[in-house]
Amino acid sequence: MESFTIVSGTAAAIPLPNIDTDVIMPKQFLKGIDRSGLGEGAFHDLRFDAGGRERPDFILNRPGWRDAAFLVVGPNFGCGSSREHAVWGLKQRGVRALLGTSFAGIFFDNCARNGLLALTLDPATADALMEVAAGPEPARLTVDLTGCSIATADGRRWSFTIDAGRREALLHGRDHIATTLTRTGAIADFEAGHRMRTPWLP
Repeated sequence: MESFTIVSGTAAAIPLPNIDTDVIMPKQFLKGIDRSGLGEGAFHDLRFDAGGRERPDFILNRPGWRDAAFLVVGPNFGCGSSREHAVWGLKQRGVRALLGTSFAGIFFDNCARNGLLALTLDPATADALMEVAAGPEPARLTVDLTGCSIATADGRRWSFTIDAGRREALLHGRDHIATTLTRTGAIADFEAGHRMRTPWLP
């Protein structure tokens, strides 16, 4: 899993509330047996009209925002179904972090399992970042997970909080299995002690 320490990139504003996983990754992109091609599916029906033409008003189709590394999103982002493909598609498009006030629970956990930083921010911080990302010109942010801060190119800075375990896993690029393997010594000690305490068990 890709680690996240300090990342700089363009921020795009997607302010609509309750964007569900069907919007993030439409069902027609779930037919494959692997993860290939999911980047093309991300936000497909917002990016293209029924004839397959790009919608010029959608932020990720506009010059300067096509390769946005950060999405500043509306509340309850990622609601709906539990499809992990939504996170895979965002990752394939180069999205490194989602910034908003709230995320659907399963989607939020899927982000952590796949190395996509999802930050739950206080409303004032989220509003300020939404204003930056929605400006007439592309704006760059630097998200610093080592120092738990977000900064603009002109020096404005906001701090954030994040679960310590989630932060540690992202900093080191560890998924749940890799995190468990960091404790193999403790696991072996427990198993040995358990066998001594319960010798009658096979």
